[in-house]
Amino acid sequence: MEKLVRIPMFPLSIFPLPGEMVPLHIFEPRYRQLLKDAEDRDISFGIYFNHTQNVNKLGSLVKLESVIKRYPGGESDIIVKCQDLFHMDTLFRTFREKLYPGGDVQFWQVNLQEPVSAKLHQHFEEYMNLLKINKVPSLVSPFHIANELNLDFDDRLKFVELDNEKKEMFLMNRLKFQKHLLSQAEKSRDVFHLN
Repeated sequence: MEKLVRIPMFPLSIFPLPGEMVPLHIFEPRYRQLLKDAEDRDISFGIYFNHTQNVNKLGSLVKLESVIKRYPGGESDIIVKCQDLFHMDTLFRTFREKLYPGGDVQFWQVNLQEPVSAKLHQHFEEYMNLLKINKVPSLVSPFHIANELNLDFDDRLKFVELDNEKKEMFLMNRLKFQKHLLSQAEKSRDVFHLN
């Protein structure tokens, strides 16, 4: 069993995937304290996916990217970037002597440098071209594609639990479906004429 690590925790009803940038509005005093620690000490923290669908107690390790806006009352709008996933072993009401929660977690060590197959990369390029995005990086990970597809919570949980081969099939099916929808939308635009 992997070693448990205790980290600051922010339970939310979101499940960011590795590589994803997420905007957050920080207003509670305990999470304002967490933001201050993230800024002052350059620490990462966990977003525990606080949802009934999360039976396997998964969460996302995130790091502060930037503070977009600070409000006079102490609230802030920030951007965090997901670095890894974790399994939550225990959630604690407080982290050490802090106001915010903490948790004992096992990190997944997600590798964002692991490329997808050439076939999946080609389908992804075609999908991005339909969206009028012509520059696709040569190295694309499964998580990169999953983030572009804006998967719902159920699909995110399914996706992360799959092995690499099944992840590819899952993404291939989603890309084919999205490409079909986009091409149908393009065709219907050609049929209707505005007066």
